[in-house]
Amino acid sequence: MATVSAFSSPPWPNPNSNPNPTFVSQADQSFPLDSDSESSLSHHPIEFHDHDQNPNPSVQKPLQTTPSDPGTLLHLSFNQDHGCFAVGTDHGFRIFNCDPFREIFRREFADGGISAVEMLFRCNILALVGGGPHPQYPPNKVMIWDDHQGRCIGELSFRSEVRSVRLRRDRIVVVLEQKVYVYNFADLKLLHQIETIANPKGLCAVSQSAASLVLVCPGLQKGQVRVEHYASKRTKFIMAHDSRIACFALTPDGQLLATASSKGTLVRIFNTVDGTLLQEVRRGADRAEIYSLAFSSTTQWLAVSSDKGTVHIFNLKLNNGLPGTDKSRYAPDSNLAVTQSSSSLSFIKGVLPKYFSSNWSVAQFRLPEGSHYIVAFGHQKNTVVILGMDGSFYRCEFDSSNGGEMTQLEYHNFLKPEEAF
Repeated sequence: MATVSAFSSPPWPNPNSNPNPTFVSQADQSFPLDSDSESSLSHHPIEFHDHDQNPNPSVQKPLQTTPSDPGTLLHLSFNQDHGCFAVGTDHGFRIFNCDPFREIFRREFADGGISAVEMLFRCNILALVGGGPHPQYPPNKVMIWDDHQGRCIGELSFRSEVRSVRLRRDRIVVVLEQKVYVYNFADLKLLHQIETIANPKGLCAVSQSAASLVLVCPGLQKGQVRVEHYASKRTKFIMAHDSRIACFALTPDGQLLATASSKGTLVRIFNTVDGTLLQEVRRGADRAEIYSLAFSSTTQWLAVSSDKGTVHIFNLKLNNGLPGTDKSRYAPDSNLAVTQSSSSLSFIKGVLPKYFSSNWSVAQFRLPEGSHYIVAFGHQKNTVVILGMDGSFYRCEFDSSNGGEMTQLEYHNFLKPEEAF
């Protein structure tokens, strides 16, 4: 069953209109879903705000606040432009700004856990999923949270647990163990459903370009990814690896896809339109669990984090194989000395195994082992932001000319009370 709230206007700030508009839900309707779901709409007046403009709405009062107790971390994710990150704990959620580092706001419930928090850029509309020992909401529901009102204004309910949620300005994507549902954000109408292989991590990526919607999820075979190009109504299947898919990342325009398998030794970059393999980079020789992949805004760099406690930065050479795009955007700086990392042993390529002629990382940052880290590129040039499930926040800088060990610019523990907003 799916119970949803519909909106008469898209739920994000319109810079060309009143910054604090009020939208009222439409009349009750029904939408045809599959046998797992039903749909109904409810009335909830909602207001939408940018948190940069209104970070402390008065509606915080009904929530329970326990600033001395950071709670147990259940979820960690960046927003769409990597300028913020969201934290879910066993009694609420928090939103932080990356640069400068600061807590923007927190919402804490009385003994209610949040296992997934999906932001919509910096808008006050978020998607929440309950989790932990005492879930705030059933784990099989996606709650649409209006932070200006301090309450949920709608929900999507399913017969199995929700693995992840992805938002863009016009779509809500809900990922279950073996299905992906795509909803229209304006009225929450179900638009598409996709069957996948077992996907316990809830792997899914969506492009953020307004011009086109590209969705990537696991296919129906081990090592396969499915790419949906909604603008051209085309589906592309890519056999990316022999082993199961462990992680992938999509560029904002949806044209490039980076994938890693459960082996964790190689990362492959594909053209999503035709499935062409554009480049292959090597994290290492031993097996590892890849936690996150991230493209830089210029698509010149790729960041990789794993359970080995090291974040790697790779130089991408994607000036070919991208028809219809500005190839200069993807071309690396020809003066970069880091091109040497295509392996100093490349002169014996074809004589020794492929291992010796792989593209290796140009910069690295060592982290304490034992925690789950995710990475994204910062808004300052040649910087990365690293987040750990132990509450660690790192901002680092890499040398784009010489590579090597990254420089740590700052560190915080966002779970400590003294770091709270």
